[in-house]
Amino acid sequence: MEAVGTGDTAAFEQLVEKHQALVLGTVGRMLGHNSDVEDVAQQVFVRVWKSAKRYVPRAKFTTWLLKITRNLVFNELRRRKRHMATSLQGEPGEEEMQVKDERMQQPDSSLLESELHEAIASAIAQLPETQRMALVLRRFEELSYEEIAEVLDQSVPAVKSLLFRARTELRQRLKSYLSR
Repeated sequence: MEAVGTGDTAAFEQLVEKHQALVLGTVGRMLGHNSDVEDVAQQVFVRVWKSAKRYVPRAKFTTWLLKITRNLVFNELRRRKRHMATSLQGEPGEEEMQVKDERMQQPDSSLLESELHEAIASAIAQLPETQRMALVLRRFEELSYEEIAEVLDQSVPAVKSLLFRARTELRQRLKSYLSR
């Protein structure tokens, strides 16, 4: 980060390459996989570049990076609430591109698996933003409670409470799948 602060673009490229999976994964899980994910991830790294001269290493770099990510994701979620957009349909008569599934599963098992994944993603998307962010950081990014607390500006007990409430809510919303 010191090199990035001096304007070293090669150092910045290395930093982006090293951390883009973390940022893209976190943003994608928070916003759902759509065109906004790459835009928000790019905004994160633009913010890192612009803030590089002012960066003071008080905690791990990834914690600082995830705080920026959190702020931009929450901003995007608020923007979406204000501008509830409808999805655009393809033009009439326009063909949709079909993608072949290379995994050789039985249609019924792949359908059930797909349905379960959609139900899980939907249940996670319905969580309040702070619970969702805590869950994403713990489950998918494997951060410690302490690291999550720093990213969310919460205490460790508050993070544990957020995760408990998120898991309870997910269990409730997915109970029909859990009893199968």
